[in-house]
Amino acid sequence: MRVNIDYILYSLNKSKFRSSFHLKDKDKVYIKEKGLDTIKLHAYDFINKRLAPEVITNDGKQTPMRGHPVFISQHATATCCRGCLEKWHHIPKGRKLSNDEIDYVVDVIMKWINKEIL
Repeated sequence: MRVNIDYILYSLNKSKFRSSFHLKDKDKVYIKEKGLDTIKLHAYDFINKRLAPEVITNDGKQTPMRGHPVFISQHATATCCRGCLEKWHHIPKGRKLSNDEIDYVVDVIMKWINKEIL
């Protein structure tokens, strides 16, 4: 499952809501202090716990709007809940995410973060 992440990010950037998300200076400092490898590990952890399960009891509300750069990225990239994941990335809800899908979601998140910190 490989989609053109640049095209997805381009499409998301056309959305007034999605394009309104940006990392704040404190998020950028946090990323610099922790390093991108650690941020990527955090992304895997959040996705595995909050997005990958077959059933998510609070789907649509599981990702905070602030508190970690990955959370901001999830809203900017429509990887914040299974509904957005289905709408924007065509990954159906109602089943557990595959390892390839988890890798894809983390790749989208990290690509957005990398663009934000340049």
